Amino acid sequence: MSALRKLKRSTREAIEGYLFILPWLIGLVVFTVGPIVATLFISCTEWQLFGAPKWVGLANYVRMFNDPLFYQSLKVTLYYTLLSLPLGLAVGLALALLLFQNVKGQSIFRTIFYVPSVVPAVASATIWIWIYNPEFGIFNYILSKFGITGPEWLYSTEWIIPAIAIMGIWGAGSTMVIYLAGLQNIPRMYWEAATVDGASKWQQFWKITLPLLSPTTFFLFVTGLIGSLQTFTAGYIMGGGGGPLNASLFYCLYMYQQGWKWFNMGYASALSWVLSVIIFVLTLFVVKASRSRVQYDLM
Repeated sequence: MSALRKLKRSTREAIEGYLFILPWLIGLVVFTVGPIVATLFISCTEWQLFGAPKWVGLANYVRMFNDPLFYQSLKVTLYYTLLSLPLGLAVGLALALLLFQNVKGQSIFRTIFYVPSVVPAVASATIWIWIYNPEFGIFNYILSKFGITGPEWLYSTEWIIPAIAIMGIWGAGSTMVIYLAGLQNIPRMYWEAATVDGASKWQQFWKITLPLLSPTTFFLFVTGLIGSLQTFTAGYIMGGGGGPLNASLFYCLYMYQQGWKWFNMGYASALSWVLSVIIFVLTLFVVKASRSRVQYDLM
């Protein structure tokens, strides 16, 4: 301690600061950075979890080009992303606009719409399995009242991904909350001035609200894109492990099967790195493409 006291105050404070964050740094290296580096090495090996890994170089990456399930899982994940991401943003924005109005019981309605988003994913999937049941599910029951024969939903190769995307609306409450925060940051003088100039509500939405919400939309789009590309629970629980006929074989589910069902740790690690590259490239593309479209001010 005496040696520490002799140091300059700035140096001493820096050392003390590093000592305080040392437990976090150790956790970061052991539980995050370490495993990431390890998977890069494992992706170049053939390892069945038990026994020593065998170095195979880029063989696991070459194998993907001849793996039909790799392309199927990628197609399913991208299809789901194209459906669920715009739908979730649109529903979240619509709810935020409705709850931004001065109505009685506003806080109660906000709570009601937000609560489903914090329900555990497994519990939500289990609930929606019953809702989608083709024989006694509520969806087909409502459709039957209008003389419409409902689809098989989770038992249909055509409907299972749209069904899972519709289920995503269940969690639109978190998107709604972020959009509400964005709406509250827009100065009301813009809407008031537009009203004085005779602009309609629709014109105000397109010319004022939507442009000034573009930073919020950009944030939600990027995080939603990353999250949808990592979808796992829906395919595992609702699709029964990727069914029917691999129609719900999401990329992360296939990666899980390779690693923990068939113990192909090397191939699973290679799949994880390819997914990381895909997410990075798509995110970079979105960031660059949005630079001229995201507006932080009307001026």
